Amino acid sequence: MEKVLVTGATGYIGLHCVDQLLKQGYAVNGSVRSPERKDEIFEALKKNNTPTDNLNIFTLNLTEDAGWDEGMIGCDYVLHVASPISLDAQDEEYFVGPAVAGVERALKFAKKHQVKKVVLTSSVAAIFETTVLKQYYDESDWSDPNKPEINHYAKSKTLAEMAAWDFVKNEGNPFELAVINPALVIGPSLSGDLGESNKAISLLVGGKMPVTVPLQFGYVDVRDVAAAHILAMKNPASNGERFALSEKDLWYKDVAKLLRKNGFSKAPKINLPKWTAKFLANFSNEIKFALPNIGRVRSVKNTSKAKDVLGWNPRPAEESILEIANQIKDMGLIK
Repeated sequence: MEKVLVTGATGYIGLHCVDQLLKQGYAVNGSVRSPERKDEIFEALKKNNTPTDNLNIFTLNLTEDAGWDEGMIGCDYVLHVASPISLDAQDEEYFVGPAVAGVERALKFAKKHQVKKVVLTSSVAAIFETTVLKQYYDESDWSDPNKPEINHYAKSKTLAEMAAWDFVKNEGNPFELAVINPALVIGPSLSGDLGESNKAISLLVGGKMPVTVPLQFGYVDVRDVAAAHILAMKNPASNGERFALSEKDLWYKDVAKLLRKNGFSKAPKINLPKWTAKFLANFSNEIKFALPNIGRVRSVKNTSKAKDVLGWNPRPAEESILEIANQIKDMGLIK
């Protein structure tokens, strides 16, 4: 039985990776930062009727060596999902230091334990922040970490992914590497952790955002992101490749309209003009985070690479939006 280390196993994407791997017959080592969160993983999987006989949980940190040897022993593959993300944190070092250190540490121990392949979770944030502004991007594009207006999250994902490719090159390709670059990840959570990106939906369904701002995102379901990691892990054609994932681009007003049409009456009806949205960024961390992209079309040119190479088949983004909206409702988060 092949074994996979999944870092960030309590996280929104990481837990879905664990779930799918176990259902496909892999043994899984999951990592947590705090040992008290171990039970959270087992409880979530039990509710999802996922077998956990072949699951072991290890405590390790992105910025310390302790625990990595134990977590990596016997592993054939590594899905390095863990990375800091927060809409509230304003400190660059909160993002950049741990993200880069985590990648370097994961790859160092992967080499030590002769892992066959590492699949890294990056982001379209490592693609979109180029110095030349344009509307359509693909996997050949790279964000510039020195771009003055780049946000801390995009900088962290860019530097972390660069560190991964540099490691493999400088160490003489000790294992295969593939990278997954998802757009805004949405859809149902297996636990109480809704993920940072689902806050975009939560604000709309809960009425906490009485108007929409002119923001466009690519949307992709968390289950399809997890599936892409595993497809890349298993498929040799993914070696040395990046895969941008986005099922569909939607403006915030389109998401609000979809929600209202399906019974979420608190979703806003009014869409603000660009200048008003920029003013509101002074009072909202969520809007401030996306400020440089207000009113701007910014899209993955196409996702045929993931579909053609990996056989990736994502579900419609509208289904994902409604599923997480209903989960938010069921959790009693709509007042």
